Amino acid sequence: MENLGRANAAAGAITVSQLNREVKQLLENGLARLWVEGELSNIARPASGHVYFTLKDDAAQVRAAFFRQRQRGPTIGFKNGDQVLVFGKISLYEPRGDYQLIVEAMEPAGEGALRRQFEVLKKKLAAEGLFDEGRKRPLPTLPRRIGVITSPSGAAIRDIISVLGRRFPSAAVVVYPAAVQGEAAPGELLAALAAATRRAECDVLIIGRGGGSLEDLQAFNDEALARAIAASPIPVVSAVGHEIDFTIADFVADLRAPTPSGAAELVVPDRDDWLRAIASHARRIVRRGRRLLEERAQTLDWLARRLATSSPQRTLVRQHERLRELSRRQVQAMGRAVARPGPVLAGLAHRLRSAGPRTLARVRHRFELAQRGLTSVSPLATLERGYAIVEDAASGRVLTSTAQTAKGNAIRARLASGELSATVTATRSSDD
Repeated sequence: MENLGRANAAAGAITVSQLNREVKQLLENGLARLWVEGELSNIARPASGHVYFTLKDDAAQVRAAFFRQRQRGPTIGFKNGDQVLVFGKISLYEPRGDYQLIVEAMEPAGEGALRRQFEVLKKKLAAEGLFDEGRKRPLPTLPRRIGVITSPSGAAIRDIISVLGRRFPSAAVVVYPAAVQGEAAPGELLAALAAATRRAECDVLIIGRGGGSLEDLQAFNDEALARAIAASPIPVVSAVGHEIDFTIADFVADLRAPTPSGAAELVVPDRDDWLRAIASHARRIVRRGRRLLEERAQTLDWLARRLATSSPQRTLVRQHERLRELSRRQVQAMGRAVARPGPVLAGLAHRLRSAGPRTLARVRHRFELAQRGLTSVSPLATLERGYAIVEDAASGRVLTSTAQTAKGNAIRARLASGELSATVTATRSSDD
């Protein structure tokens, strides 16, 4: 029994690699990114550029890795013994089974008070509904004028103008200058936003600056500025710092961009995409126009053939042929009657003498009526009365108005008999 139990246990066992992998997934999926405060120790900076250290307090410690691509600002200046705030996620280094903190940002612990103020204001405004997605407005599809609230001498405005000029150069840019750092910054940002709102000359506003420490970005955590952004009648895009930087302005704005350059990409479409779409629509219009012209041409051909088969001249020809056929048949009937002997011949001759003239008279009368009716509606009858059909000599188009020709144009006039070629020497409209 004991051997059987060990066999069953072995069948359900996992490897150490599987264990570490499961633990890593539990740690990474079970805990969100978070801020941790502690003291730096055992800092190692290998040639790869990554930074490895231990973060500790009086009772515990945890290993940490700060990879080179995540490092920015004064990171290289940190040393053993510094109190820091570290932002990152918990993970596990599988080969050794070491539990560690993967660092995404690090700043001096002196900013802890600012961080706590930030969290208090964030909860307050969130409770009031200023962060709700339902109150945020969509950006205009094609803004004609874009307002930028930032420092006129900073890198942010250069990045924004560069991206806008590349993506959609026809959009105008209005800069509302303001300090973005220091004690005067919140007031200047508020004044710039008020000026943009009062002048109402832009379709969308970008407010922001480049990256920096929490203290550098503090102006964008101002409560009054946050409420002004939320109340702005113009859609506002917040573009403060780098992708991992978050400010109160980001939460209340209608849209948050990871960087100033990203904000410029969000507020205007790509010109090349629009040109390709316009070209595609133009091709579709040309194809539909060609199909429509082909359909109209086919209809015109059908009407022309129908008109040719039902013209007055062809109708007269058909009636004349029918009259000739009736005459031929009558002659044949008379011949057969004459060939019969005796009383039959006398009777038929009598009937023929009495019915023949009447039949011929009726047919002749119907023919004359049809001829007069067709003559009355025939264009030829109109021409016989002294009228003419005037056509443009170049295109053959029938002219019905002086607006269809001009002095010096060659024309052709069809008469009842023959046609004339002439040149227009003057025109006069019916109003004249």
